[in-house]
Amino acid sequence: MSELTHLDANGHARMVDVGAKADTMRVAIASGHIRMSHDALAAIRDGAVPKGDVLAAARIAGIMAAKRTAELIPLCHPLPLHSVGVDFTLDDTGITATATASLTGKTGVEMEAMTAVSIALLTIYDMAKAIDKGMVISAIRLIEKRGGKSGHWRAEGAV
Repeated sequence: MSELTHLDANGHARMVDVGAKADTMRVAIASGHIRMSHDALAAIRDGAVPKGDVLAAARIAGIMAAKRTAELIPLCHPLPLHSVGVDFTLDDTGITATATASLTGKTGVEMEAMTAVSIALLTIYDMAKAIDKGMVISAIRLIEKRGGKSGHWRAEGAV
């Protein structure tokens, strides 16, 4: 097992010191899915949700969340993000959210991309829950990361 970087020699939590690491271009892509009824999906697709444009609100919420990841996830570094994008794909079962985060820095942006996806999907749930309280959020995961010491990584089976 590799060394746990967020624990000191005594087993106490610590923020990793990245000061000596080189700045590199870093990109992370994450995705997740929300399964919903056909009625909820149709209302979102047709812009008929009473609370407004669900996907526009979810996109903004995801971007805002990525910018605040260090306030939400203990021991994450606050990062000067260059870019965060959130996109949506509708299918017969619901909506897939995909977030891409990037920066030039000393640590990766995986948590920012996954936070963006998580909050975007929660926003979809919040805005459409009057139509379908049984929506299910699932499959939030890292799809790809580039940059840093470990280089390029892509999830198996990712398109």
